[in-house]
Amino acid sequence: MAEPLVSDAAARHTGCLLMKLGQAMSRLSEDRLADLGLRTRHYLILQALAEAGARSQLELGSQLRIDPTTMVASIDHLEGLGLAGRTRDPQDRRRFLIAITDEGRRAAAESDGLLASLNEETLADLDPARREDLHQLLLALNAGDALPRAYDATRDIPH
Repeated sequence: MAEPLVSDAAARHTGCLLMKLGQAMSRLSEDRLADLGLRTRHYLILQALAEAGARSQLELGSQLRIDPTTMVASIDHLEGLGLAGRTRDPQDRRRFLIAITDEGRRAAAESDGLLASLNEETLADLDPARREDLHQLLLALNAGDALPRAYDATRDIPH
C-alpha cells in the first residue's frame, strides 16, 4: 500500500487534505493534458468559453481567478494552437473578445475524456456512490459563499 499523501496529524484538518490532494490532482491533470499541449488553466478557459461564449479577457480572468499576466500568456498559447481567437469588441473597439474555435471545442471535449479517465483511476478507492458524494460536497463548496469569498479576499482582484 502506498504512503498517504498527508500525515495522520495533518489529516485532521480538512484544508490540509484538500490542499495536498489538490496538488496531487493538479500535477496529474497537467501531465495528462500535456499531450494536447494544454495545461489545466487552458482547459478551464476553453470550458468557460464553450459554456458562456465570447467575452473580454478581463471578464474571463475575473471569473476564472486567473491574474491578467497569466491570462494574456494563456490566451496567446490557445491562439497559437488555433483553439481560441481574439476579435475586436463591436461595442467597445478598445477591447478584445476571446472566443473558442471549432478546434478549441474539439480539444475541450478530448480534455474532458482525459480528465474523466484520470478521475476513474485516481478515485478508484471509492465506490461510485462515495465518488458522487465527494463530487456533490465539492460542488457545494464551490457554489457556496465562504470559500470563494475568503479566497478572493487574499487576491488583488476587482469585486
